[in-house]
Amino acid sequence: METTSRVGAQDSPSSSTAEGVPAARRTVDGYLRAPFPWYGLDEAFTGPRWLMQVGTAADGSVQHGSMGHGDEPSIKSDAAGAEKERFAVVVTVASSPMRHTGDGTGVLDATTVSSAAWLAGSGLLACTWPAQLDHSLRDDWLDQQTETAFELADDLSGAAWSELSLPVDGVPMPFHYRESEFGWVLAGSTGNGVHIGAYGRGMSAYGLGFSVVQDLDAYA
Repeated sequence: METTSRVGAQDSPSSSTAEGVPAARRTVDGYLRAPFPWYGLDEAFTGPRWLMQVGTAADGSVQHGSMGHGDEPSIKSDAAGAEKERFAVVVTVASSPMRHTGDGTGVLDATTVSSAAWLAGSGLLACTWPAQLDHSLRDDWLDQQTETAFELADDLSGAAWSELSLPVDGVPMPFHYRESEFGWVLAGSTGNGVHIGAYGRGMSAYGLGFSVVQDLDAYA
């Protein structure tokens, strides 16, 4: 895929420390380093909010990151337990053309709506584990599903996606949307220099709205 970088799924931060700085604080600092605005669910959502991790390039520049809403998802072999989780994760991806890294060590792919769709799709997989799947087979299953998510993200005009209009900063914007047995994924642009990806389970995507995060303390 020319427009989508294969970046690892974002996990929730641990409570470990490095150089005396709590992991949660280091995560906030990563968000503060971003030269682009972060997006989360708008004020209509009144539940818990929490930070996940940012993704960086080889030169350390922040490229994308995720913000969680609702229950923090966890991998559960108990299908009934997983179905009780209600969460939506919003992924913000800086829009940029193909370019060289700041340290001159490589080339960064262009980021597009497909990039946001890929990160959202892989994020959903990271917190999914079919109850009937044997533990020893999970890696094979994850590799297979990840490849499928990558191919789907590269074909947003395909039959797997439908169109959905959702408010972004109060203005209706078009999104690509798909559902699976594991949850839903959507992706679109903001008109504000970034793309949005989102995934969730137990919360309907049809009633969501997105807005620029004005206060990171609401998530920390």
